[in-house]
Amino acid sequence: MRKLRNTLYITTPTAYLARENDCLLVCKENEQAIRFPALNLEGVVHFGYPGASPSALELCAEKGITVTFLDPSGRFLARVEGPTTGNILLRRQQYRMCDLPSGVALSSRMITAKIANCRTLLQRGIRDHGDSIGIIVSNVSARLKALAEKAYAIGSLDELRGVEGEAARLYFEAVNELILEKKDDFKMNGRSRRPPMDRFNCLLSYFYTLLVHECRAACESTGLDPSAGFLHRDRPGRPSLALDLMEELRPVFADRMVLSLINRQQVTPDDFEIKPNGSVFIKPQTKRVLLDAWQKRK
Repeated sequence: MRKLRNTLYITTPTAYLARENDCLLVCKENEQAIRFPALNLEGVVHFGYPGASPSALELCAEKGITVTFLDPSGRFLARVEGPTTGNILLRRQQYRMCDLPSGVALSSRMITAKIANCRTLLQRGIRDHGDSIGIIVSNVSARLKALAEKAYAIGSLDELRGVEGEAARLYFEAVNELILEKKDDFKMNGRSRRPPMDRFNCLLSYFYTLLVHECRAACESTGLDPSAGFLHRDRPGRPSLALDLMEELRPVFADRMVLSLINRQQVTPDDFEIKPNGSVFIKPQTKRVLLDAWQKRK
């Protein structure tokens, strides 16, 4: 069984990653460096531009630690990894499966699980807050059940993507009904990204970025190629298999967490910055709260 280790998140914009023997150092201006034994880490996510020393990257490559660089808003910049590991026979079989009918069947299972988990989230809301939630949630829950059954039997990727798109549209309409605090401030106005145009989408995009990092690391640790997916089309630079794997995890890890943070008032409207063009960004001090909640959820 694979042993799960920690992920180091560096959120200070001016922090620099260095090395001391078998430890990684997070160096800040006018502050003593913080040490983290490389033995306890499986990934580093750096929000900022100062970067890392070559010796620190060498240590990460030796220990199998993936270093991901994001800009302060969470946009992907680059990833540094060590030599490719894993069994080439495993990867060859993965590539063959991507072009076989069994790959379509696997994709249908992924989407079926995603829709089922979306429905579970809605049902949980009905059970916990039935008096505060409108009838739309119950109606969407019933329609998602039918769509999950339809997705399970589909034999075409194009048709499967159509069912997934319809389910996502219905689901996000119902999710708005589960916002119980500051509803006007956190209401979701459709799915938007790059950049997100409301606070709910901003939180979703942030947690989806963290989730795809985890799924990519899981693929690499088992010797699979994260770029060769089944549901998502091949595209240079796209971790298609990682995106496939995270589909059924989105409602469990990200969507539910966003609702919990809002309804428990762990995040407030003042934790976000709205640009003149309407795009929304998370303030730096708020990211620490989000990362702490993410680690606990994991």
